[in-house]
Amino acid sequence: MTDTAIAIVKRLRAAGCVFAEDEAALLMAEAESPDELDAMVDRRVSGLPLEHILGWAQFCGLRIAVEPGVFVPRHRTEFLAQQSIELATAALVGRTTSGEAPVVVDLCCGAGAIGAAVIAQVPGADVFAADIDPAAVHSARLNIPNGQVYEGDLFEALPPQLAGRVAVLVANTPYVPTEAIALMPPEARLHEARFALDGGLDGLDIQRRVAAGAAAWLRPGGHVLVEVSDEQASHSAAVFESYGMPARIVSSEELYATVVVATRPAVG
Repeated sequence: MTDTAIAIVKRLRAAGCVFAEDEAALLMAEAESPDELDAMVDRRVSGLPLEHILGWAQFCGLRIAVEPGVFVPRHRTEFLAQQSIELATAALVGRTTSGEAPVVVDLCCGAGAIGAAVIAQVPGADVFAADIDPAAVHSARLNIPNGQVYEGDLFEALPPQLAGRVAVLVANTPYVPTEAIALMPPEARLHEARFALDGGLDGLDIQRRVAAGAAAWLRPGGHVLVEVSDEQASHSAAVFESYGMPARIVSSEELYATVVVATRPAVG
């Protein structure tokens, strides 16, 4: 390790960066001059998220463009993405004789990380994405090359012709209980939009809205997936079941991730 790297690691550690060595290597690789490197380190030490400084986040093996202020894709959300990819792949294999590509919707898409991962791993899927945040939509359009990214409040943003046709609806809704936001790391609560974090009193307010509208957009046998905490999982599943969609809970110990998968019953 060079003297410069050692000095940067010391500064990052003193600022509380747990993975100081890894962060130092990324910053040094991205900086085009010593002055730029100093400025990047200063911004990180001040508490700015690493991904906002680099301009990208690593997600499912992809570099996802993340602009300032946009919700940073979490590593644990790769589990939600993989569950969506598996269901989209199954939909592609089992598509009807019409040959219509399965429709996948990345709702509350943020930077579009999940949609981009689906496109990369299920190239036959027809992927759409939407978010209420204009900054997030701008980032998502950089990551989802087909341009099917829309701005608006949940289902209101989607093209009406998708109603009843969606095979996989993945909604990484905000699910942090309002009072718990104060306990989040400063880089999240100070540098990401609050509405991308705040899920209401119990964290499930936005999921209730998704559950209420999902069946009208899903095709028969289609699935809706959301990420939750372990403590919320059974409550979230019950919300979807109250709207006539049987739900199951899947977890990843490796990623500390929990996902609820609900299904619109098939006709007949």
